[in-house]
Amino acid sequence: MKSFATFLMAVVLLTACQSKKEEQTASDTNTAAEGWITLFDGQSMNGWRIFKNKPNNSWEVLDGTLHCKPFVEGADNQRSDLITEGQYDNFEFSFEWKISAQGNSGVIYLCSEDYNESYETGPEYQVLDDSGYPGQVSSSNLSACNYDMHGIESKKLNPAGEWNEGKIVVNNKKVEHWLNGEKVVEYETDSEDWIARRNSSKWKDFPGYGTVSNGHIALQDHGNEVWYRNLKIRSLN
Repeated sequence: MKSFATFLMAVVLLTACQSKKEEQTASDTNTAAEGWITLFDGQSMNGWRIFKNKPNNSWEVLDGTLHCKPFVEGADNQRSDLITEGQYDNFEFSFEWKISAQGNSGVIYLCSEDYNESYETGPEYQVLDDSGYPGQVSSSNLSACNYDMHGIESKKLNPAGEWNEGKIVVNNKKVEHWLNGEKVVEYETDSEDWIARRNSSKWKDFPGYGTVSNGHIALQDHGNEVWYRNLKIRSLN
C-alpha cells in the first residue's frame, strides 16, 4: 500500500510538472506571436552585461529573477548597473519588479555608454519603497515617476516585498510609463514642457540627458536589494 501511494504521488507530481511546462510553452508561443522578445531566460545573464564592463559582483540570477544584492559594509562591493546588450529606439518594454524595504532602484532607458553613468543620458522609471524610503522624497522621485521630471497624481502601488508590473513605451519622442495596468506618466521629449522641466531639475547639469534616440535599457544598482523578472520587449518600428 505504501509503495502504491508513493507511485501515485510521483504520477501526480509528473503530471503537474508536465502541465506547467505545457502552459509555459503556450505562454512563450503567444508572446512570440505578439512580437515580444524575452530579454531574460530566468536562468542566465544571457543578453545582459555590466555598464561599461566595469568590475561588478552585485548582480546575480536568483530564483528566476535578476537580483541585485544589498550593499554590505566592509565587503568587497563592486557595483554598477546591469544593461541590455542590445540597443533600442521605438519599443514597448514590459517587466515586473520587487523592491526591498527602504530600497531604491530604477529602470533607465535610452542610455549610452559615452558617459560615466547610465543616468547621465537615460530617463529613469523610478523603483522605490515609497512609504518606507528614509528621508524626504519629492513627488517626482517616487515609484513609476520619470525621475526628477514627472510626478504622478494617483497610482496603484504594491508595497515593498510585493511584485509590481511596469511598462515603458517609447514611440519616437512620445514616452509613457505604466504601473500595474494603468498609464501614470506621459510626456514628449523636446516639447516646451519637457525642456522647462529639464532646465529646472538636476538634469540641467547633464548635457547628454535625453539626447539618445537609440540606447540600452539599464537596471539600476543603487546599493539596495531589488528583483526583476519577466522582462520582454517588442519593437514599435
